[in-house]
Amino acid sequence: MRVTLLNLVLILCCIMSMGDLSAQMIKTKTPDRTQGQKDAIQMTCPAIPNVRIAFIGLGMRGSDAVTRMTNIEGIEVIALCDMLEERTKLSNKALIEAGFPKAQEFFGEDSWRKVTALPNVDLIYIATDWLNHANIGVQAMKDGKHVAIEVPGALTMEDIWALINTSEKTRKHCMQLENCVYDFFELTTLNMAQKGLFGEILHAEGSYIHNLEPYWGAYWNNWRLDYNRKHRGDIYPTHGMGPACLALNIHRGDKMNYLVSMDTKAVSIPAFVKEQNGEELVNFKNGDHTTTMIRTEQGKTIEIQHNVATPRPYTRMYQLTGTKGFANKYPVEGYALDSKLVGQDINTKNENFTAHRYVSNEIKDLLMKKYKHPIVLDIEEKAKEVGGHGGMDFIMDYRLIYCLQNGLPLDMDVYDLAEWSCLGPLSAISLNNNSSPVEIPDFTRGSWMKMKFVQFAK
Repeated sequence: MRVTLLNLVLILCCIMSMGDLSAQMIKTKTPDRTQGQKDAIQMTCPAIPNVRIAFIGLGMRGSDAVTRMTNIEGIEVIALCDMLEERTKLSNKALIEAGFPKAQEFFGEDSWRKVTALPNVDLIYIATDWLNHANIGVQAMKDGKHVAIEVPGALTMEDIWALINTSEKTRKHCMQLENCVYDFFELTTLNMAQKGLFGEILHAEGSYIHNLEPYWGAYWNNWRLDYNRKHRGDIYPTHGMGPACLALNIHRGDKMNYLVSMDTKAVSIPAFVKEQNGEELVNFKNGDHTTTMIRTEQGKTIEIQHNVATPRPYTRMYQLTGTKGFANKYPVEGYALDSKLVGQDINTKNENFTAHRYVSNEIKDLLMKKYKHPIVLDIEEKAKEVGGHGGMDFIMDYRLIYCLQNGLPLDMDVYDLAEWSCLGPLSAISLNNNSSPVEIPDFTRGSWMKMKFVQFAK
């Protein structure tokens, strides 16, 4: 075959462009562990039969959490804390109406520091604005408390590493309160994936697409819109990341290696603010729509999207693509199977499995019944009764307390918090460097192969 000079140049250019990716990638820093510090993989702590809780942040998420917790046996609410006195008193009123003793009340700028220092508290439940999540979590662990932190758990790489190092040093749990992994469809689909129904999972998708225009004014001091104004990137990634990463066994046999992000220009939120009060939002940072692609060590991919600006239906996407099947949650829940992996106890004689369409609703219902995740078998009805996004919030709280009461590893550890939250700062780096690939640190620092798949302790 004759190779022209032009062809040779093109081949060489192609080889160079595809060559050493590490030379093109933006590196991130991984701090060394201090002497005596060790990883928190499957970390257990002494059982706490009666969990004493303090809540910090009593806005939309925190006040609901107080009410949900009153439906769980073996807990005490010791303290309630918020910036605003009226919120503290309202939550205490709800607590008393549920038959619980009145909790200690704290309010004001730095009142949370008194709460983390209380000697009679086991768990600090943090539901403040995002900017205060990490520093309260770090101090609470230093003060000898386990912590549960609303999403995202941290906003900067420095804060992420501070939470990891503090949890590893103090041997205190640090769990991110990611409720979407406890959605009934996500849990059932995870169980199907682990039983091999979809073959090998190669690709997962997730998102947070939720037009917040009707809700901007509900956030104290307008903090959430202000954060979008000042920061670029996928600043709220965990609802999509959580279910996707669990299905791909991230830091449980695989790890994320690098990401690339792209975004649109910012249009909708600046236009909304101008229409509302005439303010011109100059240099608004966050684009209307951000897309991030991630590649893992085992050759899998994840796509995550963020959009809180444009008028479109709510979706977390949640899709799993496997070698033998496919799962999809939005806009229609469904499974497509091109295999004979369906259990023999399901009557499938009239079903022609093909990847070109979803299985029938009858087969879908049978599959979801058969593969219902074990952790919801005994709690499903109560979860639906108590509520919280259809019950997944209650399952999240129930599992947190159950694991603490029984001295078990938590379902989600500090590395989940790090991996799912890191898209905020790392996507910004990619965007600000013309969508360059950015290294995702191994937050376990070498321990990501200790487990082979996600296990929820029983």
